[in-house]
Amino acid sequence: QVHLVESGGGLVQSGGSLRLSCEGTGNIYRINNMAWYRQAPGKERDLVATIQRGGETHYVDSVKDRFTISRDNAKNTVYLQMNNLKLEDTAVYLCFAEIRVCANYEFEYWGQGTQVTVSS
Repeated sequence: QVHLVESGGGLVQSGGSLRLSCEGTGNIYRINNMAWYRQAPGKERDLVATIQRGGETHYVDSVKDRFTISRDNAKNTVYLQMNNLKLEDTAVYLCFAEIRVCANYEFEYWGQGTQVTVSS
């Protein structure tokens, strides 16, 4: 079975940094687009950053110039380097991926989420 497993979350002081990882495991034929979302308490799940298989990236304005999304296709892994963290960055961060599991089928997958808490 295919799974996305996030890691790297934790508690960090405002202005600090964290690096999140998301590894795809299982019978993966090919991973296409990947993305990071986040969901704060009482809020909807919001897009943070996306990265295409070829490396093109997109960021929401609130994290632009602070966060960097990258990927290692050989490892089926996407990363999110988060610098200069702010209180409003506190949320559960979730990995998303479009994964082809065989020649004929492609599905959308979500990770379980990793908590990021930024303190003052």
